[in-house]
Amino acid sequence: MTAFVVRRLIARGLLTELSGNPEGSLVNPDQVDAVCQRADLADLVAANTPLGPDQAAERLRVRRVEFDHMRALGWIKPTEWREVRYGMSRAGAVNVPMFTTAAVDALPEAHPEVDWEQLRSVGRGRRSPLAALVKAKQQEKEAAEV
Repeated sequence: MTAFVVRRLIARGLLTELSGNPEGSLVNPDQVDAVCQRADLADLVAANTPLGPDQAAERLRVRRVEFDHMRALGWIKPTEWREVRYGMSRAGAVNVPMFTTAAVDALPEAHPEVDWEQLRSVGRGRRSPLAALVKAKQQEKEAAEV
């Protein structure tokens, strides 16, 4: 079980964080035993598995640009951000948004107004159907600020 999943179980109240260290978790062993005895443990871990934006788009079978539009529309928000380093230098470090598998899997059902098959068939170099929604949302936001 990854630290990401442990943090999700803490957030759901299934485990209690006993440490004040933001870099790690210390949890009650009795609670860990209880969680490990759950019949739905595999599903619980699978639902709380972390996905980066590229993985989330792949899981939805859409292009990354469609997933980025979903984020811009507020349909999904990162559960947390993780620093990813390239090479040995921190100069190449970037913060990557992480999403739970369950949140990504819930998107099609949460947005039945979207023709998901059409969205999945948009070819490379073609404009996303979600782009117009993002533009409309930006215009509404600008109008509200005036």
